[in-house]
Amino acid sequence: MESPPREDHWYSTAVPGIDKAWMVPVPDFVELRRYSYTSQFVADTSKPRHPNGGQPARLEQKRIPGFTPVLSTGNACETAANKEACTEALQSLDDGGMKGFGGDCNGAALSTCTAHYVVTTRGDDVRIYRTRDSIRQVLGTIDREEEAAFLAFAAGHSVCASTEIPSSVGVNPDEGFTVLVEQGLDCDAKQAWMSRKPVRISSSGEVVEHKAFKVKYGDTGCYPGRRPVGLQESRAESHEDARGTWFANAARLEAASIHAFLRLREELALHGAGQALQDAAFASAEDEVRHAEVTTRLARRFGAEPPEPSVADVPLRSLREVLLDNAVEGCVRETYSALLAHHQALHAEDAEIREAMVRIAEDETRHAGLSWDIDAWATPRLSEEERAGLREARRQALAVLRAEMAVPLDPELTADAGLPSPAVAAALLDSLEQSLWT
Repeated sequence: MESPPREDHWYSTAVPGIDKAWMVPVPDFVELRRYSYTSQFVADTSKPRHPNGGQPARLEQKRIPGFTPVLSTGNACETAANKEACTEALQSLDDGGMKGFGGDCNGAALSTCTAHYVVTTRGDDVRIYRTRDSIRQVLGTIDREEEAAFLAFAAGHSVCASTEIPSSVGVNPDEGFTVLVEQGLDCDAKQAWMSRKPVRISSSGEVVEHKAFKVKYGDTGCYPGRRPVGLQESRAESHEDARGTWFANAARLEAASIHAFLRLREELALHGAGQALQDAAFASAEDEVRHAEVTTRLARRFGAEPPEPSVADVPLRSLREVLLDNAVEGCVRETYSALLAHHQALHAEDAEIREAMVRIAEDETRHAGLSWDIDAWATPRLSEEERAGLREARRQALAVLRAEMAVPLDPELTADAGLPSPAVAAALLDSLEQSLWT
């Protein structure tokens, strides 16, 4: 099966693969096509004006002639008795209709939109599939992850945005699949986040959407450890003692890291990593249990109560997703977390905090080492393009981390907790960037 194009387009929806082998009956050839049209509201002069004098409007859509082949498998008209007639029918099959799926629009008053349809040939039979239902029927039983992803795409979901990691597809315990689809970016005054929505695809092709959840949000004063995919928004209530608030948030993220490492262990096993890497991930989860207990105790000492972390149950991810997540959460955030803990162990004026950070620093150093061990294990398996993608992910994560560490801290945090000032944090990041991330 050919891979879909991955170049950057102006539209947000990229395209999952499609294979003729999925179809019933199996055609000689299948091609996914993209077409464009304009969409705008225009005055509807056939209707009387509104009482306030306003003119009614109607939606006007106009097809832009032609189509663009996106991807294909097989040989067109391979078994046709009359290949010339079959080829001519295939080229003229696009009748200029507006029905399609997997589309997107760009613009306001006048939008330029795209949509897709599928064409097939089998013998002399040439067919077109323009709707989700027609795609569902020709796919038959949905028994492959790739089929579930394509059906979610046909249902109008951004299964794999061109600027994001391809969404996970997981096998459900009972039957069918769950596809994670992009819901876009959102933000408020303090933070930004990306949302994803689980979409359940049954073996019969039924599509059921579930509630979206936020993943990977950033904010000021962030504790820089490894965060699990599916971590939902929750922050400790502001407390008059900044030390209590900081350790409460730290305790929440330490507890969330337990989920991150347990999940990492499962995904390493899924993708054939050695037992040593799997065991190290499990040991890291055990470390995080202790870290959560210690930081919870410190938060309560300063009068704050840590919130419980909430982590959505999402499918295990592809190896590419695991490695991209490891580049961000491990090679960047976990590595800096280890350096931060060592800084606190040396500079915290509070004896209990200083003692706690000595042990945490040792553990976080091992966790950072695990991240780089995973990177070293996987890198030989990757193409140069994929390795470049990991480098770019680390670069972007470092930029986010710099922004988070640039926020001025309460004096009690720099003194008692030993947290670095923005200037010192920048210097620490500079040293790591020169030695590890360049």
